[in-house]
Amino acid sequence: MARKVAGGKVTGKSDRYTYRITWSEEDNEYVGLCAEFPSLSWLADTQAGALQGINDVVSEVISDMASNGEAIPEPLSLRQYSGNFTVRIPPDIHRKLAIQAAENDVSVNRLISAKLAAL
Repeated sequence: MARKVAGGKVTGKSDRYTYRITWSEEDNEYVGLCAEFPSLSWLADTQAGALQGINDVVSEVISDMASNGEAIPEPLSLRQYSGNFTVRIPPDIHRKLAIQAAENDVSVNRLISAKLAAL
């Protein structure tokens, strides 16, 4: 069943969202998380159980939001990105980056892009 989401796109599938499974030492279980729904989580004994659990919770939340007429977050996988964003940094860091870029014969933009890609 298709549902309206923020941005005017339509989805009805909770499997389009961005999931992460991590180990919790505190809980001694795997934790399922969803980037588009940061307030949700699911604990399980196995990675598969955590993924299934968080997927089911997201599906239920999407259904509830739709029946209440609430905007449903658009999956990150469907969003369009321009490739541009503005970052404000202290002047001394800007200077260091400019020097490093000049020493490597690249633009500051290319240097920062390479550094971010290495994360």
